[in-house]
Amino acid sequence: MKLSFKIAVLLMSVCLTPLAQAKRVPNLELKSLTGTTQKVSELRGSIVVLNFWATWCGPCKEELPLLSRLSQEYAGKKVRFIAISVDEAKNRTRIEPFVNEHKVAMDVWIGGDLDMLEHVGLGNVLPGTMILDEQGEIVARIMGQAHEEDIKTPLEWLLNGRSGPAPSPVTKRY
Repeated sequence: MKLSFKIAVLLMSVCLTPLAQAKRVPNLELKSLTGTTQKVSELRGSIVVLNFWATWCGPCKEELPLLSRLSQEYAGKKVRFIAISVDEAKNRTRIEPFVNEHKVAMDVWIGGDLDMLEHVGLGNVLPGTMILDEQGEIVARIMGQAHEEDIKTPLEWLLNGRSGPAPSPVTKRY
């Protein structure tokens, strides 16, 4: 009897550990390029890739084509890609021409800042990316320029019902 109780306690602690590590993303409020208010909470129900970038960030310029391509690849699979610019207000006129020139194929929101990166656990390094599950829980963070597998591994894990080993909660690429 004692052994069964210990096994039950052990199994419960193993099963609850990932839940304890999960953290809901703060309900960030930003603007679309057209000025419409956008809230992260309104994305619930979809798997979300939130990428923080800036027009002056070299690694961001290299990473955005990858994210745009993945956005198109996952378009029919309830996955949303959002690029959040952290350009200062005085530089926001550069964002739309940059997006058009680089053919960014995902939603672009403005009004982010470096404090926001800190607030969501991405430190102060650009680019920074988070992957959220359908409930808005942070599944993975990529600090620095993401590699394709950094994005695809957590997306595939979520799309396949969380089968197999969980993706790394934090990847540092700097």
